[in-house]
Order: sequence, then C-alpha cells, then structure tokens
Amino acid sequence: MSRIDGRLSNVLRPISFELGIQKHVAGSALIKWGDTHVLCAASIEERVPSFVEEGGWISAEYSLLPGSTHSRVRRERKGPSGRTAEIQRLIGRSLRGAIDLMKLEGLSLTIDCDVIQADGGTRCAAITGAYVAASIALKPFDYQPNPFAAVSFGLVDGELLTDLCYQEDSRAEVDMNIVLSTQGLIEVQGTAERKAFSSQQLLEMVQRAEKASEHIFELQKQAILSSN
Repeated sequence: MSRIDGRLSNVLRPISFELGIQKHVAGSALIKWGDTHVLCAASIEERVPSFVEEGGWISAEYSLLPGSTHSRVRRERKGPSGRTAEIQRLIGRSLRGAIDLMKLEGLSLTIDCDVIQADGGTRCAAITGAYVAASIALKPFDYQPNPFAAVSFGLVDGELLTDLCYQEDSRAEVDMNIVLSTQGLIEVQGTAERKAFSSQQLLEMVQRAEKASEHIFELQKQAILSSN
C-alpha cells in the first residue's frame, strides 16, 4: 500500500532532538518525530519515596497540551485519565527497566513528557526523548544509562507498517509499541484492535524494532554528545 507520506513500510519518520529548552531543569530535550513533537524534561531531587529501601527512584508524567491535537484537549485538572495514567506507567517502567536504580542512591529522577503536537506515536517519542533528557541530567553524576527507545508498529489493511502517523494509526487492525535497549527488550505492548495477529508477525515487529533502534540510538548518542 502507498503510505500517506510516501515512506516504505519499514521506514521511520525523521527524528531530531533540540536540547536545553528549559533552563531550570537538570536536562531537557524536544524530540521531533515526524509531526509529533514532545518536550521531555528531567528533574532530580535528593530524596526518594518511603517505599525505596536502597538506590534511587524514577517516575514519569505525561500530558497532551491543549493545542496538540485537531480539537482542543482539556487539561486534566482532576488527575490523569486512564489513557494518560497508562502511558505514564509505561514511560516509568521503561526508564526503570533501562536505568540502574542503584546508581541513583538517594535520588529521585522525574521525567515530564508534554506533547506539543501529536501525529501518532506520542508514547514512543516520549520514551525516546526521555532517555536523552535523563542522560543529560545524569551527566554530573558520572553515570551514562544504556540507550533505550521505543518504536510503534501496526497492521493496516493487512500490511505491517513501522512508525504509524495518526491517520494510519486510526485505521490500524493491530497496534504495537516495542521498547528496547542495547541490552534487549524492555516492554512489548500489543493489542488486536480489529483482528488477531500471528506469532510470525509479532517476531517481524520485534526484528524491525531492533533494526530501527540502531538508527535511533545513534541519533540519541549524537544529541547527548552535543550537550554542554
């Protein structure tokens, strides 16, 4: 099938990072992934939650800004919606799955991911940008986490597509997000929206994610090296 932007089925949209967007946080990065733009900011506090007995802790918050989608998104003043809470947990798990909490003794790292513009793949962009923001924040502590990123996949009209834009995602029969690091898989989050998918299709998505991540890791590396 012909994709909206002319990409081949296994090609990512352009990805770039702009650093130092917020000067009052330990690290920040604006990730532009196609027409999806997410501001990721990392804050560090010298305290940990009461349930943490040793090491440190990492958590994440996620939000869609009011003008990020076609129609205005209401601010979630009474707490996160079910979708927002689920994405926050996914980002937090991804961070904790890739970053050694024992290296953060007595520290809490919070990553705020605010979607400025949404065109599909916001959670993947948030996770990928969170790594850059966290790495910059942890530079003064002489700790560089292993790279991690996330990539979305979907079956649209029976064809497997990598990195779906919003219009493709809205038509997807299967929705998949894969989080992985240089050490291996961190999370595989897949749902059959309209039809089931095979184990062979799942394996192909994982293989595509591994290949795509090599490109993303290099972009992340270059962004971090360019930071002050």
